[in-house]
Amino acid sequence: MKFQVYLKGAPAMVLAGLLATALPVQAKAPIEVVTSFSILADMVKTVGADQVNVVSLVPADGNSHEVELTPRDIKKMSSPDTQLLFVNGLGLDSWTDRLLASSGFQGKVIVASDGVKVRKLDEAADHDVHDHHAADKDDHDSHEEHDHEEGHEHEHEKDHDHGHGHDHGEFDPHAWQDLANGQVYVRNIARALSQADPANAALYEGNARDYIQQMQALDEQVRKAMADIPAERRKIVTTHDAFGYFADAYGLEVIAPLGISTSAEPSAKDISAVIRQIKEQKIPAVFLENVKNNKLQDQIARETGAKVGGMLYSDALATSGEAASYLGMMRHNTGVITEAIR
Repeated sequence: MKFQVYLKGAPAMVLAGLLATALPVQAKAPIEVVTSFSILADMVKTVGADQVNVVSLVPADGNSHEVELTPRDIKKMSSPDTQLLFVNGLGLDSWTDRLLASSGFQGKVIVASDGVKVRKLDEAADHDVHDHHAADKDDHDSHEEHDHEEGHEHEHEKDHDHGHGHDHGEFDPHAWQDLANGQVYVRNIARALSQADPANAALYEGNARDYIQQMQALDEQVRKAMADIPAERRKIVTTHDAFGYFADAYGLEVIAPLGISTSAEPSAKDISAVIRQIKEQKIPAVFLENVKNNKLQDQIARETGAKVGGMLYSDALATSGEAASYLGMMRHNTGVITEAIR
């Protein structure tokens, strides 16, 4: 004979099931992530969705070449809850070395550009790209290494005193300006999030696949838009040399009087040479950038008759509008450039 235990007329097993379903399920807290600048922050948010809480050290419209670290930054990095720091690498955000050393960061540092096809600033320099990536990655693998490299700490303000491009050594750090490289960034981000939070790995990988498909579609659109412009008109002037990857990928020639650095000031000789080149080559447009004082561009436009083509977003997203996301920024820049030079 089988027996069942009843409580007030209901089977105990049924009541237990009802109680279990009535109890609130404790949602897993998002993982805490920090990025060095706003473009990376948008990529991480897109891949991580609501499973990540992202803080960017350099905000939208901020200049990642010129950074003043705050006590709040150090506190965030010191928190045991902060699991990941995403940096661009390639010298763009070497100022994070100081932050790692001063905060005692216990998490993992991810170099988002690891594996991209690097553009050399000096094509004649005989340096191996893969060795550079390995060194860059090793530099960020452990905060303990930074604690022992006091001589290697970067006073970012001192970096600005060096000449064009010296901030970043042999390589152009603006790799995200080529959408093919953007896809590499996303794969690195998805892998890092999946390792930090295996329970949501399928979500991160699915979001990354969707994101990469959008990048591939946009890449084709950008190529077509640029190809529709006559080759002799695909020439522009920008404040600093942040669009080299874009130029190489999509068939554009860019003149940048300030080189890579946003803090250097070109000499009168440099400016005269640029003005002469614009006149000789009949370059149709000069462009402003959201991270730079644009008085130089205004002067060049006045003295050459070239059109001021509009605002480009290079090292930072916009605070609002189309360029407030990575894909939106790439669409915006392409539209502004093609409209000005067609």
